[in-house]
Amino acid sequence: MRTDPTFWLLARAAGLTAYVLLTGSVLAGLVIRLRVLARVVRQAAVVDVHRFLALTGLGMIALHGVTLVLDRTVRMPIVALLVPGLSPYRPVAVTWGVIAAVLFVLIVVSFPLRRVIRTRNWRRLHRTTYAVFVLGTIHGLLAGTDSSQQWAFGLYLGAVGSVAFAAAYRVLSLRSPNRVLA
Repeated sequence: MRTDPTFWLLARAAGLTAYVLLTGSVLAGLVIRLRVLARVVRQAAVVDVHRFLALTGLGMIALHGVTLVLDRTVRMPIVALLVPGLSPYRPVAVTWGVIAAVLFVLIVVSFPLRRVIRTRNWRRLHRTTYAVFVLGTIHGLLAGTDSSQQWAFGLYLGAVGSVAFAAAYRVLSLRSPNRVLA
């Protein structure tokens, strides 16, 4: 008797989609205050896109986890998605994904709490998004069954390259005497 691959395929698709949405959210967050974009689009619109991508990414992470639990290929226990190190499948790689997911939840939950936790603390928490991105990348490369495929490796390479470029641009523009940030 053959097992149905539906949940396995959904888990892979949801994981990759979550990574793409996370990448988009990080990029939107990096360019929110760039004056170069102010000529093209309002800052509030970029903030809305940033939040939408983050919330949708969070939903895809949840779908990724649910479909892994429902799948019979890997047999992932629910507790392994909540507690780092308990996964029977590639435990170290999955641990990075679990940590990234937990941090991502904290960051997304902090959006409406910005005034309550104060802007300074909110920004500190928000900076952990870089760690979420790095851990998500490591998780995808080491746990993803498609990572050895050229298209998937290209996806990761493009994501890392674009985030690195946008982050460098933002940092350099902050130091520039002709600042391009608001």
